Amino acid sequence: MSRGLLNKQELERVALSIREAESFTSGEIRVFVARHCKGNPLVEAAKKFKLLKMDATDQHNAVLIYVAPRDRKAAIYGDSGIAEMADEGFWNQALDDLITGCRDGQVVEGICKAIAKVGELIKNKYPVPQNDKNELGDEVVQE
Repeated sequence: MSRGLLNKQELERVALSIREAESFTSGEIRVFVARHCKGNPLVEAAKKFKLLKMDATDQHNAVLIYVAPRDRKAAIYGDSGIAEMADEGFWNQALDDLITGCRDGQVVEGICKAIAKVGELIKNKYPVPQNDKNELGDEVVQE
């Protein structure tokens, strides 16, 4: 494994999943992989969301998938245009897939499932406009 928690092949697989999900929506999805999460993962995700300037998208339609595999903690944080789109059950199920992947040693699979679910959710409200631009990078951010 490389210096980060995910190796090059795993990083590429996650980035491909992001590109696939974003090909149907103007929404933006990013993944942050933390070495450790000592506190509440949702609070940590909110901090990283702001640090990565994800709150600066034109339509406020960005989602951060935050995961700390070693601690088996994760969160999905959406901007104001996303947060209320689905009921709590949807977010809990997406989060469950993510945490189950961490627990079962299938971190990348869990991340990719969460990306696909989020992409499905946001594509109807935020379809791809003719002049769509990728406002945020698709690469995974690792600590």
